[in-house]
Formats: sequence, C-alpha cells, structure tokens
Amino acid sequence: MTSRNGWFNRYVNSLPERGWFNFLSRYVVVPYWIWKEAKPKLPGGPRPSPQPSENVQRMMNLIMPLKDPSPAGRARATLAIAQNVDEIFAGLDNVGTVHFARFLLIGNNICMISVYDGDFSNYIRDFITTIGSVFNDVMSLVEGGDELMPTEHNVEKFIDWVHEHDLFQAPDFPTDLFGLQDAAKGLVPNDPPHMIGSLPRDLILQLHANPNISLGGGYRAYPGVSAAQVRSKFGVGW
Repeated sequence: MTSRNGWFNRYVNSLPERGWFNFLSRYVVVPYWIWKEAKPKLPGGPRPSPQPSENVQRMMNLIMPLKDPSPAGRARATLAIAQNVDEIFAGLDNVGTVHFARFLLIGNNICMISVYDGDFSNYIRDFITTIGSVFNDVMSLVEGGDELMPTEHNVEKFIDWVHEHDLFQAPDFPTDLFGLQDAAKGLVPNDPPHMIGSLPRDLILQLHANPNISLGGGYRAYPGVSAAQVRSKFGVGW
C-alpha cells in the first residue's frame, strides 16, 4: 500500500506552487472545463428553509455597481447616503426585522450589508414601501437603477433586482453545492450521487459563474451572557 506521505503524494500536493502547473490550469484546463461543463449562475441570498432557527439573522450582501465609479461619482454616492441616513434608518426601524445594516463603498460598487429575520421578499418589500422615495436618490446613481424608479411603484421588480445583485451564499456544507447546481439545471438533485472527488472542479466552475460569493451563511448566535456580566466576573469593571 502506498504511504499517504509518499513521494508521489508530496509531488501532487506541491503542484499548486509550480509555475507551469498554474499556467496550464489557468489557460488550458479551466477554460476547457468551462467550455465542456459550465455551471449556471446561482441566485443570491439565503435559501428558503423550513427550520425556524435558519430564518433568523439572515444575511443580505447587496452589491450595486455605480454608474460613475470615479472619485466624483463615489462622492455623490456617499452624499446620497449621508443626506438620507436618518430616513433610511427610520425605515429599517419600521420594518422591524432588521438586526443591523450598513453601507460600504467597495471598488466600483456601493454595498448594503444587513442582517434580518424572516423572509427575504417581505424584508425588501417592507423596506422599499416604507422609504422607496428616499432610496431613489441612491438608485439613481446605480447601473440599472433608472429602470426601477420610482422604486415605491415598482416593488416586485425591485425585489427581483435586489435578489439578482445579492451575493450567492455558498452552502455551509460544501457537498450541498452539487444539489444546488443540479436544481438550477432542472435536474433531480444528487440523482445519481456525485463523486466527492469532483467537488473542487465544481467549485472552480461555480466561481466562474458567481465570481463574488458569500462564504457560507456566517456565524449567528445569541450570547448567553452580556459583556457587562463577563467583565464583572473577571473583576475588570468599566
């Protein structure tokens, strides 16, 4: 029996560090895989779940490409948020299911990252119905935003747009990717079962279809004790 730490295994494990292997993978092997077996783009956001514990603290990672990504365009996006921040936060308060939300400028995008409870469509519907007229200032600076305005009168269309621009959340269990890819193709998931050895290739092909992803569902918890109680037990105080 070949040792798991034998010379051949050591050589195979060293391949990702070899220049010729990286060149061959990037320009020959992966393009061939994409041509032969491209994967469908998977939708963004968390997937529906019957488990109540999986319907709390859900993530939205909304990536909105700016029409004008220049410093001046980014400044206008910053101003659109700053001028309307009170109304936006009031709207999030009125939705009642949002734990936190924040806006970021990353690259050529303005991003809204939030954590909420319950159904995605209801969250977006409540949000845009409450403050759609305010959020129009932001959407006017985003590619494709003009087609959705006024957003408060195009709620369902806006929900679809947000879902399309929400990051795909990779499954917490990597092998679940097989079933998601099958379902997107209209096939019965995992029938027949996939070979576990093909998972790295499937992941690479999925990252071609979804170049930006959220790595899993994230950490969620409700701590059993407060920071004040922890500090008190340690005798640290404030």
